Amino acid sequence: MKAYKSKYRYERKFFVSNDNLEALRNRLLPFVKPDDFTNKNAGGISEYKVQSIYFDTPNMRFYEEKKDGLEFRNKFRIRSYDTYNEGCLAFLEIKVKSGDRISKVRAPYYFDQSNELLNYGLMDGIVKPMKGFEDAEEAANKYLYHHFGSSLRPMNLVVYEREAYMGLFDKDIRITFDKNVRTALYPKMNELFECERLKYLNNSAFVFEVKYSNSPPNWVFNLVEEFSLKLKAISKYADGIDTHIENRRTRLSPIGFSSLNYIK
Repeated sequence: MKAYKSKYRYERKFFVSNDNLEALRNRLLPFVKPDDFTNKNAGGISEYKVQSIYFDTPNMRFYEEKKDGLEFRNKFRIRSYDTYNEGCLAFLEIKVKSGDRISKVRAPYYFDQSNELLNYGLMDGIVKPMKGFEDAEEAANKYLYHHFGSSLRPMNLVVYEREAYMGLFDKDIRITFDKNVRTALYPKMNELFECERLKYLNNSAFVFEVKYSNSPPNWVFNLVEEFSLKLKAISKYADGIDTHIENRRTRLSPIGFSSLNYIK
């Protein structure tokens, strides 16, 4: 049976100027192939859209843990891909950080029934076990335990276009280009697929990410050196919040909701 928690892996993130995007992609292509879930856009680039709503406690514990640099911490989010359609799936996710390694707990569910799942904890016919997610109900139970136990509320919507590549010869390697990262505070669930309040995290750079379980191949080190890439502790969740408060027009406050109307 498939374990509901993925194996630990390393993630290395870099901010790269948009001016270097095409050159970096071309340099990378001999070693990788597009992820099976990508689709070619109008420009012929294989990508997909990622949208996630990150949840936090009323006193913003997870944001503060990131800012304090805790090595062992969790992030809670709901994630879906591309565009909305009736009956589409979203994922309950816990991203677990243990030192410099990452693991995920994921459970697919029917997005249209977010209210029943997140307000009342109903899972029957909502959480969807499927190939690769045979233990979806166990994963969902773990998520909901924290969701209700810590009074989690939606804090930040993060949206971007992702180019995803898998190693041609190094099956352990995964490379992603996360482009046009946008964010909106205090989202409602119906804004997951369409939100008019998005603000760019950094409109002159994209996030280049290298993911692996053991050690990266030599060509990754060569790319980092060739393009003078500098490792960054990038958090789309926390950095997205900072993007809003840095303009000083947004006053960040604890998520003191008295009701669960964020579902609507």
